[in-house]
Amino acid sequence: MANAPTGRASTARKARLDRESIVAAALELASAPGATSVSFRELGSHLGVDPTAVYRHFRSKDELMGALFDHVTEIGLDAMDAPPEQWQERLRQLALRSRDAFGHYPAVGAEAMLLTTNGVAEHRAMETILDAFTRAGLDGDELVRHYALFAMQVLSGSANVARARARRPDESDTLWLDAPLIVDPREFPLIARNASQLAELDDEALFLAGIDMVIASAERAAAAS
Repeated sequence: MANAPTGRASTARKARLDRESIVAAALELASAPGATSVSFRELGSHLGVDPTAVYRHFRSKDELMGALFDHVTEIGLDAMDAPPEQWQERLRQLALRSRDAFGHYPAVGAEAMLLTTNGVAEHRAMETILDAFTRAGLDGDELVRHYALFAMQVLSGSANVARARARRPDESDTLWLDAPLIVDPREFPLIARNASQLAELDDEALFLAGIDMVIASAERAAAAS
């Protein structure tokens, strides 16, 4: 993850405002404990400039969030080290590293399902996923379908962990249910019967199980073709 700038870097940033310095400052705000959004007003204050100065470099909040999303996506990509031929492990690494990166910047990760940037990092991620499933032996509709299943699992899981860490910044582990299940067993017998197991569901374990299910589905589809 990118380190927060020192006081000297902050002074230099105020003297020279550009897209790179704005993104760096926005990421600082996005990684703050409990952060759920990044506003131009907060960003201008953080940079020591009028918020209108930010609009000279980013025409809208959507454009700014797209740049942040692309930057965080790049962090997840660069953290992979499995070779392309180990496509299953490469996909698992991409999923976990992306989830960690978006969880570190919850104000960005919380919007992961809503953002499409057409940026270089997003295109790299798409190419990486498509390459992995191509190596699995998929093509055509099955290739595209498994790409979409994997991407949806990663983005939704990343958004969930980002929102959880924004609400509970001091907790590194998150459970699927964040409150006790209290139901009338006469009205909801199955919930009551399985309440203890439901309460123990862990977000990361579920996330990995979902990724492995997509990988197993790709293997079955390739074997059947």
